[in-house]
Amino acid sequence: MALGSNTKFYETPNHPYQGERISEETGLSGKYGLKNKEELWRAQSELRQYRREARRLIGDAGGDAVAAADEGADFLARLQKLGILSDEESLDEVLALDVTDILERRLQTVAYRKGLANTTEQARQFINHGHVRVDGRRVTIPSYKVEVSEADTVEFDSNSPLTDELHPERAEEQ
Repeated sequence: MALGSNTKFYETPNHPYQGERISEETGLSGKYGLKNKEELWRAQSELRQYRREARRLIGDAGGDAVAAADEGADFLARLQKLGILSDEESLDEVLALDVTDILERRLQTVAYRKGLANTTEQARQFINHGHVRVDGRRVTIPSYKVEVSEADTVEFDSNSPLTDELHPERAEEQ
């Protein structure tokens, strides 16, 4: 793919003016502190790709769930590594996933849930400004997917003024 190509990595809704869908999207955007609907559409497209892959694997195995799971072991391992599926879940659960399962694995949400910020929007700002590290590396992308093995390593950068617990922007202890 050439640089500057006009390829999107998400699909927009087929019917742009549906009140129920718009209010649901607005609620999710607010809850997860998304910058715009495009970020939500990217997560929905990612979920669609996971479901397509699961349906393809089940279809190729002729509906045999065990054979499909064996064939899709790498696919399941990738979803388990990202924390989208638990270790016990199978291909059938991929079809039951919701977009919130994808949004919960974003660095922005993980940082907020760990108590590094008061709001998801503040978590996004801390990440964009380079105050957050994952596994010892500074990450400035709020949509970064945090793997299960990395979740415990999400912390403030040691050079950040936010490491001081008395900093006025630090989250209040609950």
